[in-house]
Amino acid sequence: MAHHASAKKRIRRNARRAVINHARISRIRTFVKKVEKAIAGGDKEAARAAFRVAQPELHRGVKVGVLHRNTAARKLSRLSARIKTMG
Repeated sequence: MAHHASAKKRIRRNARRAVINHARISRIRTFVKKVEKAIAGGDKEAARAAFRVAQPELHRGVKVGVLHRNTAARKLSRLSARIKTMG
């Protein structure tokens, strides 16, 4: 248990940030799932459109610090490759 004011404040701050970061990660996952759903449905144009919307969301996650740069790059690369191989 925290015994001084700065440690108590840090606990409160961490709790607030955890809620915000969880919301950001959840939002990113939602956009990625939309791309994956379009890929599974076989609609290349819908997949491309969803990918164009998901791309800035992933980059925003990197910018605010909820995703590592390489993680976002890997996810975007894999989604792009899957869209490219669609018939």
